[in-house]
Amino acid sequence: MIKTKPTGPIPPGYEVIDGELAIGGKKASVLVQDHGSPLFVYSAAMLDARMTQLRAAMPDSLNLHYAMKANPYQPLLRHMVGLVDGIDIASGGELRMALNAGAAPEKISFAGPGKRDDELREAIKAGITINIESPGECDRALQIGKAEGETPRLAIRVNPDFDLKGSGMKMGGGAKPFGMDIDLVAPAVKKLLDAGAEWRGFHIFAGSQALSADAIIETQAQTLDLAARLATSIGRSPDHVNLGGGFGIPYFPGDEPLDIAKVGQALSEKLAQLPEILSTTQFAIELGRYLVGEAGVYLTRIVDRKQSQGQTFLVTDGGLHHQLAASGNFGTVVRRNYPAAIASRFDAEPDETVSIVGCLCTPLDRLSDNAAMPAADVGDIVAIFCAGAYGATASPANFLGQGAASEILVA
Repeated sequence: MIKTKPTGPIPPGYEVIDGELAIGGKKASVLVQDHGSPLFVYSAAMLDARMTQLRAAMPDSLNLHYAMKANPYQPLLRHMVGLVDGIDIASGGELRMALNAGAAPEKISFAGPGKRDDELREAIKAGITINIESPGECDRALQIGKAEGETPRLAIRVNPDFDLKGSGMKMGGGAKPFGMDIDLVAPAVKKLLDAGAEWRGFHIFAGSQALSADAIIETQAQTLDLAARLATSIGRSPDHVNLGGGFGIPYFPGDEPLDIAKVGQALSEKLAQLPEILSTTQFAIELGRYLVGEAGVYLTRIVDRKQSQGQTFLVTDGGLHHQLAASGNFGTVVRRNYPAAIASRFDAEPDETVSIVGCLCTPLDRLSDNAAMPAADVGDIVAIFCAGAYGATASPANFLGQGAASEILVA
């Protein structure tokens, strides 16, 4: 007997029209007919709703940044530029995409541990903030700025002595390639000030994909305390402090949504009691998947239905080359099922246990494993949810020569 494995929770906000999943008022079958399969569909209405919800929960004085590595699709990025207070990038390529999407240079910050000289030069000439990750990178940025006759705008990315408990990826709390250890920060700030650079402040990122409000509250409090300690040791107030992000979304069975009202209330109280050294500092958080993850769906058509030793497989024209994370091959230790559905029978009750697999010649290409689904056949459409972040550009689209999926932004 095949044991059924649960799927993750489908995000709220999706419609049903004539029994089908609908996004932006259009049925999945119509979207696939018009734009092909496989297809990523992103909902502008859901992006707007998430930002409205977040603004209401967070302190009014807090800036909200979009970490565009989550999803750099140009129409979506252009939409996000109009909603947020800043764009966080991680490469020269993302810098060009951000500028092309209309982001103002003074609202762009650049993090990443391996910035090449050409990327530093491009960033300095554009006038964006560079989050410096090491003393060596600091020296290179200063040298490039001097050679170009430009004043670099530099923040220090700090490797904190704590991490975000329960986070999917820990970005601090030990030996890390990201940021400078605490004892290196003050000397680096002194060097860049002596060289005539513009010091923009700190970037302190402890972890990502946390669903515990208490863990995020604790980390934000530790981050504010660390920023105050560092500023005091330097003897100067930072203009800006990026508190990082870490807000997660439910992907798997049993996951519960993050209580952002609780996080926002606690952060409001902390910002109301800042020490004098931080009284003029502008604070921000940077979020990627939390802003866009639940607003995206990956649609893929079933091309074959087959039986193998008592198991049913629905074979699709998509797969891990577009949705690597859903297949469990993006850092997941134990494979669990993403939210998934038969889009063309979205309101039907499950009546069979099936595995949804992709078209690649590898056993790793599983989009859903022994999941309860309504009966489906060739021509039906599968929907994989939470596909708005780390999907298209975080997957090996050219594996086996398959190529990229289509992408669209709907109202």
